[in-house]
Amino acid sequence: MNSILASVDWNLIGDKIWNRLTSRTALFIYAGIILVLIIAIIIRVIVGEYNRVSIMKNSLEGKEKGERQEILETARKTIEEELEPLKDLALPSVVVQGGNGTKGAVSANSSPAEEESGSRFYMLTEIDKEYERYRAPEYDNELSLREICEEFRNYSAGGLKLYYDIEDIRRFIGGLAVTKLIILQGMSGTGKTSLAYAFGEFLDNKTVVVPIQPMWKERTDLVGYYNEFTKRFNETTLLYKMYEADYNDEIYITVLDEMNIARVEYYFAEFLSLLEIPNVDGRNLDVVADKREDDPKLLQSDGKLRLPTNMWFVGTANNDDSTFAISDKVYDRAMVLNLDKKAIPFEVKEYGKKKISAKRLEELFKRAQREFDITDRNLRRIKKLDEYMIKTFHITFGNRIMKQIRSYVPVIVASGGTELEAIDDILSRKVFRKLESKNPVYVKQMADGTRAYLDELFGENKLPLCKEQLKLIEQNV
Repeated sequence: MNSILASVDWNLIGDKIWNRLTSRTALFIYAGIILVLIIAIIIRVIVGEYNRVSIMKNSLEGKEKGERQEILETARKTIEEELEPLKDLALPSVVVQGGNGTKGAVSANSSPAEEESGSRFYMLTEIDKEYERYRAPEYDNELSLREICEEFRNYSAGGLKLYYDIEDIRRFIGGLAVTKLIILQGMSGTGKTSLAYAFGEFLDNKTVVVPIQPMWKERTDLVGYYNEFTKRFNETTLLYKMYEADYNDEIYITVLDEMNIARVEYYFAEFLSLLEIPNVDGRNLDVVADKREDDPKLLQSDGKLRLPTNMWFVGTANNDDSTFAISDKVYDRAMVLNLDKKAIPFEVKEYGKKKISAKRLEELFKRAQREFDITDRNLRRIKKLDEYMIKTFHITFGNRIMKQIRSYVPVIVASGGTELEAIDDILSRKVFRKLESKNPVYVKQMADGTRAYLDELFGENKLPLCKEQLKLIEQNV
């Protein structure tokens, strides 16, 4: 055996094995094996990381959900305790919609009775019961637009210690004549939300305040949704007030507080489209897919609710890093009021609330538009300015803006302002604001010529707000 092993040429065998192991084929095999191992390791790392992220995400979502549920439960108990003395009333005095888009303070009284009610709309069916014995109040139908502006300003100052310039009050009332959507802009503390709140108090019909939430993306955040689990509709305060408004002729003001903290074009999209429909009877909001026998009376057969003609939406907007820019689509459909400064306080001896019906207010608007229609001279001036803006900046007024001008200017005049003041105001908001989207360097180059043309067309320094808009753009270059 030893002789056999001794006779073997181990060096030759070792060389052959080494040659085989170091051959090109062997090297390809080694490379393939290494590549497969690397791929396997990468896949394992990716799968492990994905599982780790999923576990962390589920853990965070569970924690966040638990914290949110705890907050909501605490808020619900607090609201129930605060509203306990009011449990026998038809409607609580608090009309702030809950931040999560679900039922607010109005629904806090519905706990035991709601469970027994057969309708999926507890709050709305309660309104049906209340209005079976409703009697319309006596309205102050003798007030003119000028008197409404003055009485409102005096009540805000005397009753609420909120002070506004009469020009801002006129612009607010004038905006109501143009559209159902008003946007109040300005620095914090200038009274944007307070102005809308004060108007509701003045009319003795509390303003609905809807605090917009950053995550809102659709109309259900505003009006609620049908819960398949509870078989109930999660009704919001806004839905409640919209339904109530369809029953009477009161003026309703709804504040979309910090409206641009979420994208207005998302959560308010359906409202924007409906408000464009000329026929008010065609403005019907989707609520549910169908109507049941025990649903509220005013809910239509296709599950839609008529958008009330006596409700105006007032959005407050801040422009900072935490908000979204409001698009031209929204601006074009709204009237904008800039509150840039606080008014000087003044003393008021006599003031009081006034009951004004929406029908009467609309009649005053139409009367003003007949009696104080824009003069032919100013219409010619506006047409020439339109031609200049098209040629110089490629901006046109358009049919919508011209319609808004003809609605707005007469109401401002009837409220105590002048025609040129009203034209200056609406042109600065509707036309010259669009220059912000143009090349600022080019706008700055053309600014002096544009100011000279305004003086030539309307008179020297007759359109100070339009010139101020140009100046702001120049300063930002």
